[in-house]
Amino acid sequence: MEMPHSIQAIVEKIKAEKFSSFDPYNFVSSSAYDTAWLAMVPDPLRQDRPMFEECLDWVLKNQKENGFWGETDSQNNPTIDSLPATLACMVALRTWDVGTINIEKGLAFIHTNAEKLLTEPYDHNFPRWFAIVFPAMVELARRTGLEVVFPDGLDEVMKEIYGERQRILEMEELVDKYHYPPLISYLEALPSSFDIDKEDILVHLSEDGSLFQSPSATAGAFMATGNKGIMVYLKSLVQRCGPGVPPMYPMDEELIKICMVNQIQRLGLAEHFIKEIGDILAQVYRNYMNQESWAMGINIAPTQIYKDSLVFRLLRMHGYCVSPWIFCSFLHHEDALAHIEKNYEYFSSAMLNVYRATHLMFTEENELQEARSFSRKLLENVIQLRSTNNNLVISPDFGRVIEHELRLPWLARLDHLEHRMWIEEGENNALWMGKASFCRLSSLHNNMLLQLAAENYKFRQSIYKKELEDLKRWSKHWGLTGMGFGREKTTYCYFAIAACSSLPYDSDRRMVVAKSAILITVADDFFDMKGSLDELQSLTEAVRRWDGKSLSSHSKVIFDALDNLVSDITKTHFDQHGRDIRKSLQEIWYETFISWLMEAKWSRSGYIPSIDEYLETGMTSIAVHILVLSASCLMDSTMPNYTTRDGQYETATKLLMVSTRLLNDIQSYHKEQEDGKMNLILLYLKENPEADIEDSIAHIRKILDEKKKELLENVLMDDIGDMPESWKQLHLSCLKVFQMFFNSTNGYDSETQMLHDINKAIYLPLEVQISLPIKTLPSCYGLKKESSFVHARLNQTFQHFVKNLENLSLKLEESPSSKDVKIGCLQSSSSDYSSSLPSTNCWC
Repeated sequence: MEMPHSIQAIVEKIKAEKFSSFDPYNFVSSSAYDTAWLAMVPDPLRQDRPMFEECLDWVLKNQKENGFWGETDSQNNPTIDSLPATLACMVALRTWDVGTINIEKGLAFIHTNAEKLLTEPYDHNFPRWFAIVFPAMVELARRTGLEVVFPDGLDEVMKEIYGERQRILEMEELVDKYHYPPLISYLEALPSSFDIDKEDILVHLSEDGSLFQSPSATAGAFMATGNKGIMVYLKSLVQRCGPGVPPMYPMDEELIKICMVNQIQRLGLAEHFIKEIGDILAQVYRNYMNQESWAMGINIAPTQIYKDSLVFRLLRMHGYCVSPWIFCSFLHHEDALAHIEKNYEYFSSAMLNVYRATHLMFTEENELQEARSFSRKLLENVIQLRSTNNNLVISPDFGRVIEHELRLPWLARLDHLEHRMWIEEGENNALWMGKASFCRLSSLHNNMLLQLAAENYKFRQSIYKKELEDLKRWSKHWGLTGMGFGREKTTYCYFAIAACSSLPYDSDRRMVVAKSAILITVADDFFDMKGSLDELQSLTEAVRRWDGKSLSSHSKVIFDALDNLVSDITKTHFDQHGRDIRKSLQEIWYETFISWLMEAKWSRSGYIPSIDEYLETGMTSIAVHILVLSASCLMDSTMPNYTTRDGQYETATKLLMVSTRLLNDIQSYHKEQEDGKMNLILLYLKENPEADIEDSIAHIRKILDEKKKELLENVLMDDIGDMPESWKQLHLSCLKVFQMFFNSTNGYDSETQMLHDINKAIYLPLEVQISLPIKTLPSCYGLKKESSFVHARLNQTFQHFVKNLENLSLKLEESPSSKDVKIGCLQSSSSDYSSSLPSTNCWC
């Protein structure tokens, strides 16, 4: 199916606008709180005007519909960040006597929503940054004349917040080794009673003129000192980032780029930006190779760990040879570990990324195992402490992401469903913890990236629906859906292969894998449950000869469907590459039928094989090699080695066969014990009578973990083996399918366990809202090229004028002598007039 023009158009637009001249700051969302503080700074030469009129203009234009400024969750609801951000924005507007209507809406928002935001999600537990900033913004707003009123029910909560601030101010030094970020990075929010002189500020300035890279604190520092170096920093910030400034500056631009790559991949859009991703990662790798181990200090920044672990994961996923040392060095410093544990609120995002990086662990990478244990323990504590009386707050959205990461192993996740999750999360794409909140990767101008992801997902679903219907017709035509025994898994088989891969245009390969899986399931059940030994022997012999004339009933149905499948694959391959691979395909199917026959003989005779004997047969009877090798034939002109009896399989294929057999056996030993079949868990107990079932499972899991690490190394490293990249990715996809089916239960044999995921993958529409871009007010009122500050002042004056005329109109209407008086400009109400203007999100 050809890609829709709508998707192509968005892709080209993103490439043209965002990648042709890549500006990393285009991808980072603005901080309303920090922008408001820059908007408060007066011009040194004209104290009655703001130094950064464009920042004030940004505040005027970026009030949300409900009256607040600041962060939202994945459902576009305000977060706790919106309280100090809204207060700061209202202070900026009041400072310059503009945006009266914006201020009124902001005050209404605070009064209406403060109780919900301060009580429901957090249960009186507030993070350090909030305890410092929020009371300061309340006090500042009231000093500027704003009537900030909270509901009576919040009295106790407000006392707790103020009490926590007092405790912090009494216990912490301006800069110490125990807290990150340090107290002085909240300079703009520290009360006047907190003794800070000019020298205290200047001594802690960075070389770039900032105060710990915090725009808001640096704005406060400039208003306190008038230092020219600070002014240079602030001007360069606005010039570089635009009127809506980020919560940190400067940022690591390489980190922004790799976060963009990560965002594109998890939204399922990598195939549209292959060159762009490749160019970015190639440059990152060159920098990585020249990188020296960075100095480990007690105030280790979470951004460094976040970046290094993300670089490791992305480079390793793309075949680069990288060592875990890039992000594991913190493990060797007890002070650093203690610091991370103490400041877990700020390190939770970094530790989540460390944990993700450890999914790609190879054999004997002990550092990664240590990092995995440490990060998982910290993340588990984060989740646990959300409901206790500890000073920890993470957003509910971010909490769900952590829980998802800890609950479901990476190998058990199917790409298509992961993409859906991230699309529906929307703006929940935190990069790292800033001073007061998460820095976020914006979803591109006008939400183009999110719109593209939604369109792409919808397109995939349309492909998957059609292919599944075609597959059902094929299954029914060849009699595989009406056998009268065993498992009917047509939908399961298709769902698994479709959802495990992010490529939507690979129809031939998907259908080959799905048809093969259906045949394997039917034939395996026939050997296990239905066929007599004579029938099984006859069917296996027919497959050897590849002649089914003597067969009847179920054997005939199985053989005819198999012959049709092999013929189709052979023809497709010949048409593409001019080679006849029929004999090779027939041989790999034949050896699989031999393995099924052998297991049937063991089961019916009561023979107990040795573990080695069982594995030699079982790694073939699991039949995963048929899936990867059959589909690989449609990827390349070279047929992979295929004969296990001669030890000719590629290492990756052998590891896949063993791993999937172990996954199956760990979850199916109960059923196979009841059916009188042998299983590796049960064989281990036979050979180790002193062990119990838990010992056996633990032993097999340990072997499985090592085999999966070996397999990952074989499929992820470009310099291992001669197997093409597309084949390697197919091996990884099949491993993920088996891990998904046999992760914690035998999901493949369940009639209902997969139904919800199947519906989400193929049928249910996305639950996502893509917000429309805010329209800006065109030049009007005859004010060409005047500043927005002047516009706002004049607009506000006009609003006062309209209000006075409305009052006059009311008085005239009340007067008996004024019945015939008409004031033309007032015949339409002010609301009618407002409807002809942009929303208050844009102006006053």
